[in-house]
Amino acid sequence: MSLSTDYSSSASQANLSQLDSKNINVEYLDAEARAVLDFWFDQDNEPYWFAQNDNFDKQIKAKFGKIWQAAKHGECAPWRWSDNHNDVNSSITNLAGRLAEIIVLDQFSRNLCREQACAFAQDGMAVALAQEAIAQPHFETLPMEWHKFTIMPFMHSESAVIHKRYLPLFEQLNDPTTLDFERRHKDIIDEFGRYPHRNEALGRESTAEEDAFLQQPNSSF
Repeated sequence: MSLSTDYSSSASQANLSQLDSKNINVEYLDAEARAVLDFWFDQDNEPYWFAQNDNFDKQIKAKFGKIWQAAKHGECAPWRWSDNHNDVNSSITNLAGRLAEIIVLDQFSRNLCREQACAFAQDGMAVALAQEAIAQPHFETLPMEWHKFTIMPFMHSESAVIHKRYLPLFEQLNDPTTLDFERRHKDIIDEFGRYPHRNEALGRESTAEEDAFLQQPNSSF
């Protein structure tokens, strides 16, 4: 999904229908944040969202490796700020910036650090950003795909409290597939208190129960 700075134009009607919100203007969104969203929501990249693909990972490293390093150090906070004084557009810009930062920390980390501890090292920051985002005005006006990736850090969390607290957001998402994955993630956390498939990458010793679980189909995400 390519972002536009003028959703009132006839050329942007496809984007407008995807956004399902009127008069959104991202003119004031940081250029790097906008590049992240343009890339991630490009329909050609959608098949690779939750699949392992070396070429896709290499694209992310080439295009956004430096941005990922900056985001890890909290240097992308200005993405969440807007100098636009229109309340609605300012809120949307701030939300878009938070979403871009979440994608970098929550998604790109997994592409760039497969089977390594750094894949999960930014999860706490991503959860905090998601908590900020859902409390912002006009969050409910965002399109479903933006909603999904804004709240994705809650699914990735190893906190049972987080899963219980934010399960209703997945139930309200109107996306049965994502809701099913969240429930499956929650079940694992409720049973083990962590994701056993991360143990090797994080240097954690698996219990006998976790080893048995990991032998089952679809035990890893």
